[in-house]
Parts: sequence; C-alpha cells; structure tokens
Amino acid sequence: MAMTMAPEAGLYRLMAWLSPAYPVGAFSHSSGLEWAVEAGWVHDRDSLTEWLADLLRNGSVWSDAVLFIHGHRAVAAGDQARLAAVAELAAALAPARERQVETLAQGMAFVLASEAAWDCPALALLRRAAGARIAYPVAVAALAAGWAIAAGPALTAYLHGVVANLVSAAQRLVPLGQSDGQRAIAILEAAVDHSTRRALALDHGDPFGQVGGAGFAADIAALRHETQYTRLFRS
Repeated sequence: MAMTMAPEAGLYRLMAWLSPAYPVGAFSHSSGLEWAVEAGWVHDRDSLTEWLADLLRNGSVWSDAVLFIHGHRAVAAGDQARLAAVAELAAALAPARERQVETLAQGMAFVLASEAAWDCPALALLRRAAGARIAYPVAVAALAAGWAIAAGPALTAYLHGVVANLVSAAQRLVPLGQSDGQRAIAILEAAVDHSTRRALALDHGDPFGQVGGAGFAADIAALRHETQYTRLFRS
C-alpha cells in the first residue's frame, strides 16, 4: 500500500501538507479557544501554553494522536476494516457539534486537496473505508502512511500544525504578540514530543480502549462556543 521515496521527499511533503497554505480551512477554527478567551480562561502566553499543553496531554489533541497512530498502522497494513473502525470512532468522538464539523470538514478538504496533488492508493482505501466522514487526523495519517512516511515524524508534524494554528488564533483573540506566539510554540515542543512518544508506544490493540482524556474545560468551551454572541471562528 505504501509508495517508495527518499526521506527528504517525505519531509518536503509533510511541510506542504501541514502548511497554513494547504487548503483545509484550519484558519477558521479555534477548537473552542475563542470561548476560553471570552471567559478569561486564556488571557496571556502562560495561560495559552497551559491550555494547549493540556489539550496535547489529556484532551482532544491527545485523542487525535491516538487516532492518528491507529489510522497510520491500518493503512500501512492495508487493513480496510480496521481503518473503517478508526474513522468511525474519530467521527463519533467529537464532544461538540462544532468540533465534529471542524474535524470532518478539514478531513474531507485535506483528502480532496491531496487527491488533486499527492494522490496515492491509500486515499482510495480511505474513501472505501470511511466514505465522506473522514476526520482530519485520520486523513493526514492515511496519506503519510500511503507515502511511506514514518508515524513518528508524521505525527510530530501534525501536532505542530495543530499547535501553530491555535497559537495563530490566540494571536488574534487574546491578542498575543508575534514574539509571544513564537515563544508559546517553542515552549510546547516538549508537550508535542511527549504526546508523540506516548502515542507511538501504544500497542496494536483496540483504539476504543486507548483513546480518551479529561479535557473537560476545553470540551465545555467547545459547547459554549456554539451559542457565543460574537464570534470570529467557526468552532
């Protein structure tokens, strides 16, 4: 199922796929961060880094990391049934309607853009397994596995992309200066590395028993955002 290429080409592709220029609409989502700012839970660089580190270690982003690893493994093994189970879990796991819209919209946009520019048999396998309900982490994992990009670098790039997008949202919402934004990304390197290593260490068992977290404040923020009076973001 995997295509063959040089490691440098894999790095280039990860940089392209997780770039802000890749047309998945990530800039329009905040994953509930907009409500957290409105409520005063996130108000400066320190509170932002604490919020995002918690998402990476215990919240929705950690769940995405688990789904990413299992999706990558399923594609690498050519296991359509297992990929279908991972995709179904990813679509059902979102704690709020807006979060589900966010992950499914970005996932399908990622697949469409990738079919146009970086097509490989893994995307056809993903389509057969998941239809039109493809969550973003599963889509990225499938393409990375399809091009024989190892799970570790691929997940690190994915998590960095999530962090960078939310820091960018915070720069507009808090507001946060550019220097503080870059400091936040630098500080969060350790949390990204920790979550990547933890996800890679998961066994090949049932993802239903390995996914989940305790990011209750972030889940409440995602729910409250649905009725927030003034909004810049879709989620």
